[in-house]
Amino acid sequence: MQISTSPSTATLTITGDLDLAQRDGFPEVVSRLQGLGRQLLVVDMCDVTFLDSTGAAFLISLADAGRRHGAATVLRGAAQRDLFVLEICGVLDMFRLDTEHRCRPDGTGAAEDGAGAAAAREDAPSRT
Repeated sequence: MQISTSPSTATLTITGDLDLAQRDGFPEVVSRLQGLGRQLLVVDMCDVTFLDSTGAAFLISLADAGRRHGAATVLRGAAQRDLFVLEICGVLDMFRLDTEHRCRPDGTGAAEDGAGAAAAREDAPSRT
């Protein structure tokens, strides 16, 4: 996982599986993101290959921590299967969805347009 920042946004880029095997690193990531104090957290999921309930719990903890500090959490590039996991958990409404973003067609991560996160920031509905 990689964290990048701008003055108002933190972006967490996740690569590979987001599951039980990654659990030990989750508390540190949540703590680092909370310490940044940004108003918007964008979770780039373009390169997530698998999401289980442990990974969903991690995303929920990010959104919950953000809400307590007045921040919004945007999911960018989440696959339908990932959104399904969050919907089954009953928590999809905790997130804004960046419906305009398109991951790179070659599957190597997020496109460098940034327009989708801006759209998701204020006006986009939380679900599609």
